[in-house]
Amino acid sequence: MAVQIENLGQLDRKVTLEFARADLAKAREDRLAKLGKTMKAPGFRPGKVPKTMVEKQYGMQVDFELQFDKASELFYELAQKEKIQLAGQPRLDPKSELDADKIVFDAYFEVLPEVKIGDFSTAEVTKYATDISDAEIDRALDVLRKQQVHYHPRGDAGDHGDGGVNTAAQAGDQVVIDFVGKIDGVEFAGGKAENFEYVLGEGRMLPEFEAATLGLKAGDSKTFPLSFPADYHGKDVAGKTADFTITVKSVNWAHMPVIDDAFALSLGVTEGGVAKMRAEVKENLDRETKRRITSLLKGEVMEKLNSICELDVPKSMVAQEQERLAESARQDLIQRGIPNAKDAPIPVEMFAEQAVKRVRLGLILSDLVKQQNLAATADQIKAEIDEQAATYEDPKEVVRWFYSNPNRLKDVENLVLEDNVMKFFTSQAKVIDKVVTFEELSKLN
Repeated sequence: MAVQIENLGQLDRKVTLEFARADLAKAREDRLAKLGKTMKAPGFRPGKVPKTMVEKQYGMQVDFELQFDKASELFYELAQKEKIQLAGQPRLDPKSELDADKIVFDAYFEVLPEVKIGDFSTAEVTKYATDISDAEIDRALDVLRKQQVHYHPRGDAGDHGDGGVNTAAQAGDQVVIDFVGKIDGVEFAGGKAENFEYVLGEGRMLPEFEAATLGLKAGDSKTFPLSFPADYHGKDVAGKTADFTITVKSVNWAHMPVIDDAFALSLGVTEGGVAKMRAEVKENLDRETKRRITSLLKGEVMEKLNSICELDVPKSMVAQEQERLAESARQDLIQRGIPNAKDAPIPVEMFAEQAVKRVRLGLILSDLVKQQNLAATADQIKAEIDEQAATYEDPKEVVRWFYSNPNRLKDVENLVLEDNVMKFFTSQAKVIDKVVTFEELSKLN
């Protein structure tokens, strides 16, 4: 059957499909016979319902299903024969009655666009570099020390000292308090607690609450007004002023471990002491820096690719990506324990710009990979997995974990593919090398 594909626009196409209803007669008879075996009707045993009743009950449904299936089959045969690069599923629109001798469908579909790859030599990207100094290692160790902080009562002598002669609560101290809050003389929900502990200066409590606690000693009590912000998460008290009474149970000063061989051992460094610990910290910082630099460069390369390549974006692919992004956002809300996240309205329209950008970039990468033979090889995938696994205690187990799941392998393959594109792009474009400090690097977007 000769068919003509109509061009309806940039990527929109239409084709009319025709076939004889008689071609479906055998399939229709078989489908109705199968349904008749399980159909129930008053006065008849299962499987003994007359054909006329089966026809009346299911005839139109079977016609509808078979005709759509046949139209879909013809469409994909045509797409394969004509080597049509489909951007998504076709929309089948029936143009004839179910009982017509000749069944006619219009199939509307989108084709993949032609991608015009731009001139990479006109692009300019920045590649950052940094050195890990002793100061960066010291700062990293200080973070590790803070993670092992423990507290002692102020004024009580112990192996780590007494925290000084001043036993009043200071910034950085942990306080344990009882408190009760009242609005217009009435206690409110969530406004009372016993043995409540927090660290002054961490911002966990409202500033007025922390300010009232500073300078108090164990056993002291204080009453003070506190104004809740208008946007406070507790709607019942937002914008209102409460009177709080706090009683300090204890004031504890923070003691951080000394950087010595015992501290190194607590971090799992069984040999080599402080020197080995510092070497391992530097190795981790070097690895983190490398990933950060690669991520920044890759992000800039992808932005440049999106801006210098030209193509029309298939609407069907954008719609599909919007749905995927909305569902991803919903799953994120569910994982964070947001109430009613499963039923929360998430308009797909809010992801329109992001979806267009992602679809564009995906099509550009796909075309570029084919043109320049940049697909990830098995050796590259293995090397990436080995590098990631090396940071764990049991690398072999991590390698098995990656190879045991096709989706994990696909994620690594995509990562390597992007690296290949980045390397190819930077081999053509102008790359500006820029040295920054570790702190500056961490703040770059």
